[in-house]
Amino acid sequence: MKTKFRSFHPRTLNVVAAMLCATSAAFVPAYAQEADAPAPQTKAPQPPKVGEIAPDFELKAIDGTKVKLSEQTTKGPVVLIELRGFPGYQCPICTAQVGQLINKAQEFSKAKAQVILVYPGPAEGLKDRAGEFVRGKDMPANFYLLLDPDFAVTNKYGLRWDAQNETSYPSTFVLDNTRKVLFAKVSHSHGDRASTEEILAALPREAA
Repeated sequence: MKTKFRSFHPRTLNVVAAMLCATSAAFVPAYAQEADAPAPQTKAPQPPKVGEIAPDFELKAIDGTKVKLSEQTTKGPVVLIELRGFPGYQCPICTAQVGQLINKAQEFSKAKAQVILVYPGPAEGLKDRAGEFVRGKDMPANFYLLLDPDFAVTNKYGLRWDAQNETSYPSTFVLDNTRKVLFAKVSHSHGDRASTEEILAALPREAA
């Protein structure tokens, strides 16, 4: 038994080939566009706002002691201060701010509050710079000066002031025992910082 093959007119074959080419071409741009599409950008971290939970972190103090934020908040409220570090000099406004906080150390102690000062900057030489900053200051037992090498926590909190001769936005946060933000002030200048009175007023009433 012979199998019969149906023959097609050359014009018909040309039409079919043209249709296949057109169909294939329709899918190419979509595929190419998908392949060339840029990867979605990750949203930059933002400073925690009132009512939000502050990100946890662990940093070292000058003496090498590790301090973890979530462990400190179990002891009571935490006043978290972001300093400017060493933008080419020891910031006089940071020095005055810390001096004012130390002057109210007894009131913070009565409120069972820990005061954490974050000193950011490049890892190289950071410990020495921080040592210069606290030289001559009588740091109370409930005050901690923590080193933030290479701005790890500063970036995590969205506080990096990435400009020439700048380091971070000086900021103040008051946290409760769950790390919830009760007070937040981020300064986009060297001054305009939270006053000691504002900070004390923001502490939980039951702790004061």
